[in-house]
Amino acid sequence: MARIIRLQDIEDEVLKHHPGADTSLIRKAYVFSAKAHEGQTRKSGGPYLSHPLEVAYLLAQMGLGPVTVSCGLLHDTVEDTPTTLDDLDEYFGEEVTDIVNGVTKIGQLVFGDKVTQRAEYLRKMVLAMAHDIRVILVKLADRVHNMRTLGYMSPEAQKRIARETLDIYAPLAGRLGMFRLKAELEDLAFFYLEPEAYQQIQEGLVRKKGEREQYIQEVCQLLRDKLAEHGLHGEVSGRFKHIYSIYRKLQLQQLSLEELHDILAFRIILNTVTECYEALGVVNNLFRPVPGRLKDYIGMPKTNFYQSIHTTVIGPYGERMEVQIRTQEMHRIAEEGIAAHWSYKEKRPFKEKDAQRFAWLRQLVDLQKDLTTPEELLEGMRLELFPEEVYVFTPRGEVKELPRGATP
Repeated sequence: MARIIRLQDIEDEVLKHHPGADTSLIRKAYVFSAKAHEGQTRKSGGPYLSHPLEVAYLLAQMGLGPVTVSCGLLHDTVEDTPTTLDDLDEYFGEEVTDIVNGVTKIGQLVFGDKVTQRAEYLRKMVLAMAHDIRVILVKLADRVHNMRTLGYMSPEAQKRIARETLDIYAPLAGRLGMFRLKAELEDLAFFYLEPEAYQQIQEGLVRKKGEREQYIQEVCQLLRDKLAEHGLHGEVSGRFKHIYSIYRKLQLQQLSLEELHDILAFRIILNTVTECYEALGVVNNLFRPVPGRLKDYIGMPKTNFYQSIHTTVIGPYGERMEVQIRTQEMHRIAEEGIAAHWSYKEKRPFKEKDAQRFAWLRQLVDLQKDLTTPEELLEGMRLELFPEEVYVFTPRGEVKELPRGATP
């Protein structure tokens, strides 16, 4: 049975990230939301209040502060109850009202099949982000919980919402550096869009799990021992890659799950950047590196703040495996993405470095002003907001990763 989120859980999570924070606004939002949604139920038959509680808890887990978490509790009050924006303004002030209003407007957008509809959808999403990024963070938390409970919707609604999630919200989470959310959204959407393929991969991973768990433990211990010999002590873990990413690899390489070996990823988390590069040397001496598969996102971070060293090596039994090396702070940013940086945590002022981090967002706003036709707007925004990866095979059978739009 799923855990029932309570107000105390939300407050505890906020205080874990913000010791000493004043959570009175959260309690006030909870009371208001409970009264507004009184008597309403979800498709599951449960009380509607469970949804805003879950959304608020997700936001608290992201490390966001009382204002954003309160907006999670209130995000559906204007759309789904008699509550007005004036009501919110009177009780909570302009800041909370603006965020809830932004979330409400996004909820009213139509994700259709026509170019004009999708272009307008993306345009308004970008404007909402540019106005206040917290609008999108609340909407992402909302989408995650809605996807977790999508099984209660009609098959038609499931397909439509899953397609929108895979096309818009999962890539958006990735663009904002929120990779844990991105992976969950991809897997949930894939489950509803391609249930047979999802089940085949899931069953295949279950079959492999027993034989691979021992392998993961052996490799982790081997890495720990070799790192310790060089005075390096950190966290070492291994895992299966998530289902949708495995599906993408299977499609790309035209392989069966039994033929695909690159499904394991190991992670080394250390304290300093210097230790990360020393660990890379240890890994490369321990295992044979695959040529062309080293990516140094510490030296050249991604535009969504992500930093890590990725290398692919040949493991002890002749199989490819990916190893990621990063610091504790880089790991926190990789998990939380933009929420780890956001100045609305929620007392420090907006700094120049924050403006630099969001330069890509300003460029998107300028882009939507410059491009006139829906076709231009849709393609331009997709290229900027969701830069897709393109892979090609060389005559030697190697897979090369190229930027989208690359030519021979």
